[in-house]
Amino acid sequence: MLWSIMGTIAAICTTVGFIPQIIRGIKTRELRDVSPVMLTLLLVGCSLWLVYGVHLKNPIIALANGFTLSFVMAILLLRSLFRRNRAKDSL
Repeated sequence: MLWSIMGTIAAICTTVGFIPQIIRGIKTRELRDVSPVMLTLLLVGCSLWLVYGVHLKNPIIALANGFTLSFVMAILLLRSLFRRNRAKDSL
């Protein structure tokens, strides 16, 4: 029971940790300082953890990594959109 609670709290913390970056990016329309290599590694890692959690039928692992995966994809998408808009504005 204690381990399940600890795992849930850890999953919430690591998942919610991406939300401030998304909010900041939307407000400033700037995500140039976020490493695309780091985001790509997180994307691969979260995908693998998601598959692993589904395989184990562990909802904590699967849900946390599913949400984290969606947040990482959102940051990558926003980064790409903001980069494209900067390129248009400089023309």
